[in-house]
Amino acid sequence: MIVDERFITYINSLDSGNSPFLEELEREARDSFVPVIRREMQSFLKVFLAMKRPERILEVGTAVGFSAILMCENLPAASRITTIENYEKRIPTARENFRRSGYEDRITLLEGDAARVLKTLPGPYDFIFMDAAKGQYIRFLPEVLRLMGPGSVLISDNVLQDGEIIESRFAVERRNRTIHKRMREYLYEIKHHPRLVTSVLPLGDGITVSVYRE
Repeated sequence: MIVDERFITYINSLDSGNSPFLEELEREARDSFVPVIRREMQSFLKVFLAMKRPERILEVGTAVGFSAILMCENLPAASRITTIENYEKRIPTARENFRRSGYEDRITLLEGDAARVLKTLPGPYDFIFMDAAKGQYIRFLPEVLRLMGPGSVLISDNVLQDGEIIESRFAVERRNRTIHKRMREYLYEIKHHPRLVTSVLPLGDGITVSVYRE
């Protein structure tokens, strides 16, 4: 836990919620132990979308489609989302959820390893949302940067690993040490990259917001 749980509970209690479809989809996902973005991240994302109003969005990590649908609900009709998913079992569910939501004409789901798929995409994107396998962020970064242009924003979710990121690698469970090492490399790289201005925020499980410099 990064922020005191009582604060999170209070902040989330103020939330006005989502559409009935998204509320039901979130319940279905949690009942199936499928991760969706946390409530505080949902709120942040809505504010960001209202401010930025991006038209070309790239999402790395679809899962069951929750965040892509949330973005569609909070964006102008002209906005289009490309989302990438590698886990075969979740892809049919995501496609069905896009159909049920009525947004399938605005969302393009690409199947496969993001490291490969990203190489096939033309940029730039106004907004890139990174929410895939945490140990792969550093691997995806070169192509993500290629797909950004001046003013593009990259938001990366779950970067602080429930607070473990500040621990020595020897204090982290052995099975998590590779992810821990790679995430530290990722955070260092996006904080020191000459084309990015980045802030690390203790929101949810930690996020970064990076803007591509003019």
